[in-house]
Amino acid sequence: MNDEAIRPFTSDGCSLFPNGTPKQSELWLTCCTAHDYAYWQGGTYQQKVNADESLKQCVAEVGQPKIANLMLAGVIVGGSPYLPTPFRWGYGWSYLRGYKALTENELKQIRLLQ
Repeated sequence: MNDEAIRPFTSDGCSLFPNGTPKQSELWLTCCTAHDYAYWQGGTYQQKVNADESLKQCVAEVGQPKIANLMLAGVIVGGSPYLPTPFRWGYGWSYLRGYKALTENELKQIRLLQ
């Protein structure tokens, strides 16, 4: 099989959004890092929906349900795999991968980088 190689995982925290509050500057950073890991891998549209919902739930669980809703709206709009951003869905792969299930070989590559 001739699958593409995934780039090593990187995270920019909460991308264009603060990582926390002024008093707790990294309050939801772990939520964003986990979300970035899912986005780096990419996959199907349903996997993106699940990743976005997990981000919302995580931020709500640290006591910020209003921020969680705002972040969800942001990632729904800004996380499209069709935008040429460094934080798009599937950013570990080449641009314009879109929504595509990961192959066994691609999953193996991801496991090797963990």
